[in-house]
Amino acid sequence: MAEAAEFQGMGPSPARRWLRRTAALLAGAPLLAGLLYVPAATPAHAAADQAGSRTVDVSLDSLSPSAPVKDDTLTITGTVTNQGKEAITDAQVDLRVGPRMSGRPEIDEASERTGYSPSHDAEKLGAPYKVTFPELAAGNSKNFSLSVPANKLDLGGAGVYQLGVSLSGETKSSPYDHVLGIERTFLPWQPEPAQKKTRLTYLWPLISSTHLSAETGSDEQQTPIFENDALAAELAPGGRLEELVSLGSELPVTWVIDPDLLATVDAMTRNYRIKNGTDAPVPGRNQAVAKKWLSSLEKAVQGSKVVALPFGDPDLASLAHRGKDVSGSLSQLQPATAVAETTVETILHVKPSVDFAWPVEGAIDPSIVDVATSAGAHKIIARSDSLRETGPVSYTPSAARPIGGGTTAVVADSRLSTAFYGDMTRSGNSTLAVQKFLAQTLALTLQAPDQQRNIVVAPQRMPTASQAQTMALAQEGLAGERWTQPLDLIAAAAAKPDPDATTDVPAATRYPASLRARELPVQTFQDIKSTQESLDNFKVILTSPDRVVTPFGNAISREMSTSWRGKARSAAEYRRGVQGFLDILATEVQLIQKSDVTLSGRSATIPVTVQNKLVQGVDNLVLRLTSANATRLKLDDGNVVAEQQIKIEGGHSQSVKFAAAANANGPVQVTARLYTEDGRPYGNPMTFTVKVSEITPTVMLVIAGGVLLLVLAGVRMYTQRKRAAGREPSVVADEDEASDHEGAGPEQPSDPTPDTGPESVDPSGAGEKVDR
Repeated sequence: MAEAAEFQGMGPSPARRWLRRTAALLAGAPLLAGLLYVPAATPAHAAADQAGSRTVDVSLDSLSPSAPVKDDTLTITGTVTNQGKEAITDAQVDLRVGPRMSGRPEIDEASERTGYSPSHDAEKLGAPYKVTFPELAAGNSKNFSLSVPANKLDLGGAGVYQLGVSLSGETKSSPYDHVLGIERTFLPWQPEPAQKKTRLTYLWPLISSTHLSAETGSDEQQTPIFENDALAAELAPGGRLEELVSLGSELPVTWVIDPDLLATVDAMTRNYRIKNGTDAPVPGRNQAVAKKWLSSLEKAVQGSKVVALPFGDPDLASLAHRGKDVSGSLSQLQPATAVAETTVETILHVKPSVDFAWPVEGAIDPSIVDVATSAGAHKIIARSDSLRETGPVSYTPSAARPIGGGTTAVVADSRLSTAFYGDMTRSGNSTLAVQKFLAQTLALTLQAPDQQRNIVVAPQRMPTASQAQTMALAQEGLAGERWTQPLDLIAAAAAKPDPDATTDVPAATRYPASLRARELPVQTFQDIKSTQESLDNFKVILTSPDRVVTPFGNAISREMSTSWRGKARSAAEYRRGVQGFLDILATEVQLIQKSDVTLSGRSATIPVTVQNKLVQGVDNLVLRLTSANATRLKLDDGNVVAEQQIKIEGGHSQSVKFAAAANANGPVQVTARLYTEDGRPYGNPMTFTVKVSEITPTVMLVIAGGVLLLVLAGVRMYTQRKRAAGREPSVVADEDEASDHEGAGPEQPSDPTPDTGPESVDPSGAGEKVDR
């Protein structure tokens, strides 16, 4: 097996040479026995010494160069801290070199050991390569620096050597010299270039959590609104993303980018706003930071390979295990992939590869492979602790593995990929991680020195700034290309597979329980389905649907993001925010509630107002009016239901009039509702009452009689005046005077038009009143 492979072509290790020298000295021991007596440690003392070797914490803060050659001088700096309750006298810091490690598993074992072990740790290198302290008080720390020429380390052939730094001394309770603390690391020794160098692919991920909300301003420019301003800190000098770009620009890496990050930063380069709790969003002020970061990234990726993940970095495992049974969930991947390519090309001006899928931690099973390939990916970045070797191969095989169906699993090495997990802000942790990484790469190369292999490193998705700095230091240690040489991911995936490497995708039962427990819940995909349905219903009425479809489509992709793992509450709040804002937009197109309507007469028009408060116009809407009582009130030539097409410009309202015919008195309930052209209801219905008040025949007779009397009175007056004109003036005067006395009641008005009361003429020309 690869893990059990021994280094080939190695000479005697320093430990073996030390044993031979010791044996030669012991051969003359009888001659010295009478002159020198050295008391042997009792078993009790030995046990106490081993336990006491954890009294002092030894931290290796730097080791330079990390992979020395013959003419180099190795310098180690660090700190010793007395964690015991007693002072340490005659304290001495020593360097211990050897033995050479036999393979990758032994490196793992040595890194896990704590405390001094005579059977595993070599003797002190001795003077002059030591540092002494007269006393190290309890709780105190001292810095040290050790320098030794590489040719004094007594190293043999190429290989990985164990390197230990220990502190020994005496305490009041143990008044003899013994080891009180030790730290182990590894020294890769390859003085000459390897015959066959390992081709190493290092992925450099630019991924962040979700920052941009689906909400936008109500202005024409659709000003983006951010959930918070945390992204600015990541982009600023010293921030996580700034460090990744700055460091990556100097390294031979393959960039793996979530296009959502690019789109979000690009939105920051212009006017944007930030949510401010219950108050209105406030203007963002970090446009300059965003512009500088994007400019630096664009320069960094020129000439390098770029892999674009689907937009939003969707959680493939969660989709496979919890989302595929929710209809429509898998269909979200294809558009996310299409948007990815366009986004990277538009912003960075490079053409990315969109042929790779990267499940969380590189863990795969058949369902994850199926989901990944459903979006068009033909290469899946897996990890060797998921796709394990089960065949006869005795070394770490190349990364590319055909797993069927035209799909290639690019298997990253799990040891190298996880080398920089944990807290790298402590220099001691960082130094150990770098040395172990270099040791593992050399041990891997020496497994099969005559065979060149392609090895991929897929680190954590979102490295911290300190983790990125440590990863860069490790790659700088490989800069001399003595046993590795860089290779991009596209070339590694296309390389000829190792015929002995396993190609069996692990069963679903082998998927890690710890990863499954952090997957996105089924509710995530049910919410996504609901939001998508709302979006589909809304977009059909818009004259510029892209203004809504694009931001909400991207928001739906963000809802599936891998970054939501372990953040169930925050993820649910984000999904509610997306759905809530979409609902608000949809209600911007609505019916205006109207009061009851009174119809006086048999026919009239009923107006209904539709309001559009969106910036863009709406079309493809139908307004339908329904009478609840066809006997009393019919619409549009005797129908129970009437409808009209609706088209309204942004920020306007439209009053739509329906013809109505009344057959009997009394109230009638009428319902108005909007529908899309395909018949789906849009918004809430509006109900109002139409009161029919018909004019009766009796009333008409009374009015006709009154008109007749007025006409007769006028005729009489005309006849009297005509007769008077033929008489004498005096007679006429007398008759006129007599007539004035004999007339009953006041003088009648000259205008014979009857008073029709408070009713008004309907503007439609039907002569009927419409009360709104």
